[in-house]
Amino acid sequence: MPARVLPLLLIAVVLTAPLSAQVSTIIIPAGTPEDQELQLITAETDDAKRIEMYKAFVEKFAANPAAVAYGNWQLGQLYQTEGDLQQALAAGNKALAAAPNNIEILASQAQTAQQLKLYAKVIDYAIKGGEAFNGIGKNKPEGMTDEKLASEVESAKRAAQPSYEFLETAALNAFASIDDPKARFGYVERFEQAFPKSRFEEQIGQYGMFSLQEMREPARAITYGEKLLAKNPESLATLVLMAGLYAEEQKAGNPVKALAYAKKAIDLANADAADADTTRKLSAGVAYSAMGFALIRQEKVAAAIPELKRGAELLKQDPGSYSTVLYRLGYAYAKLNRRTEAREVLREAINVQGPFQQASRELLANVNAAPGAKK
Repeated sequence: MPARVLPLLLIAVVLTAPLSAQVSTIIIPAGTPEDQELQLITAETDDAKRIEMYKAFVEKFAANPAAVAYGNWQLGQLYQTEGDLQQALAAGNKALAAAPNNIEILASQAQTAQQLKLYAKVIDYAIKGGEAFNGIGKNKPEGMTDEKLASEVESAKRAAQPSYEFLETAALNAFASIDDPKARFGYVERFEQAFPKSRFEEQIGQYGMFSLQEMREPARAITYGEKLLAKNPESLATLVLMAGLYAEEQKAGNPVKALAYAKKAIDLANADAADADTTRKLSAGVAYSAMGFALIRQEKVAAAIPELKRGAELLKQDPGSYSTVLYRLGYAYAKLNRRTEAREVLREAINVQGPFQQASRELLANVNAAPGAKK
C-alpha cells in the first residue's frame, strides 16, 4: 500500500469522530497556527529539511493530539522514503499513541513492519485496524437518526475499506513467517475476531489447525476443525486435515468420522477430472491415505490396501505425504503376511525423505527377520 500524505485542504476532520466509535481521523482546522506551520512545511522541497521541520512541529504543538499524530505520521513516511525504516516505525508508533485507532496510520505501520520483516508486528497492526474498522458505528451519537447513522457508517466504511483490505491481506501473508505455533494460534483467534467473515477465513483456519497440531493438542484441533466445518462444510483443506486427525489420534480419534470426511474430501477433490490441479490431487491423495489408515484401525486391512495404493499414486510429488502412505501400505501388506509386496513397498519407502523413512527401515527389517521370510 503506497504511503499517503494528506493534502493540506483535506486536513479538516475531528481526531475522534463520535460516529466512528473506533476509527479516528485527523483534522487540523484551516487558519490555526498548526495549519500555518504545515503550509510552510509542505512548501519545503528538501526532505531532510522537512524532517527537521516536522520534528519541531510535533514538539511545538505537543499539547495537540491531532498535530502530534499528523506530524509523526508524516515523519514516518519521510523516514520510509529515505530508507530509515527503524525511525519510520518509531515515528509511526508515536503517531498511533496520539491516534491509536487511525486505520491509515495502522496501514502505514504494517507496511513498514513488512519491510523490516517484523511479521508479528504486521499482524498486530492489522488486527488493531480490523478492530477499529468493525467498531465503526457501534455507538450511536445522541440525537442522530437511524437513517443518518446508517448513511454515515456506510460512508466511513467505504473510506476505510482500502486500508482494511490491505491490512487483512498483510496479516494473511505474515502468518507463514510466525514460527511459534502457540503465538500463531493466538494471532489466529485475534484475527478471527478482528476480521469477521474475512475473505481469507479458510486460509486462516488452516493456520489455526496446523498450529494446534504442532502444539500436539489433537483434541483442541478437532474441536476447532469442527467449528470451521460448521461455517464451511465444503472446505476441502479442512476435511482432509480432519480426516487425518480422526484417523491418527488414538484418544481423540474416530475412524468412522475419518472415513466419512475422507470420502467427502475425495469426492470434492475429484482428482480424476480433466481440470484437477496439483492441489486437488494431493488433497485427494492425503484423504485416501487417511481412509486407508482408518480402515486399518478398524481391522479392515484388506480393504485398506486399494485406498492406500491410490493415495500413493497421487502423492509422489509430496515426499512427506508419500513417506506416510508408503509406510501404511507396507504395514498393511505385512499385517496380511504378504511379505513380497511389503518388501517392495518398504524398499521404496526407505529412499523417500519423510517422517516415516526410519520407521520403514525398521518395519522392513522386521519383515525380513520374520520366520520363513525369504531375504
